[in-house]
Amino acid sequence: QVQFVESGGGLVQPGGSLRLSCAASRSIASIYTMAWYRQAPGKQREWVATCVSDGITSYKDSVKGRFTISRDNAKNTMYLQMNSLKPEDTAVYYCKSPGNGWGQGTQVTVSS
Repeated sequence: QVQFVESGGGLVQPGGSLRLSCAASRSIASIYTMAWYRQAPGKQREWVATCVSDGITSYKDSVKGRFTISRDNAKNTMYLQMNSLKPEDTAVYYCKSPGNGWGQGTQVTVSS
């Protein structure tokens, strides 16, 4: 199994930006699908974005045009660039790939 460690969260004002990182415990080159999820207080965990190894990406409608998912196989790391953040983006963000467990997540709080 691969363990993931998420980082990069924090407190940001509406309209601000953050870049989340997801560091893997081993090479991710052979992992076809990697994704970001989030869980807001009192809500179920939801899918945010997916990146497959051939570069194809997909996004939840509410983050399209604002978030960009990417991966660097050489660094065993996946990223989520988040721009134009809104209060409703406040959540704990997790990275995941099929067959592997959940990490601890990283808290993102968007508030003035």
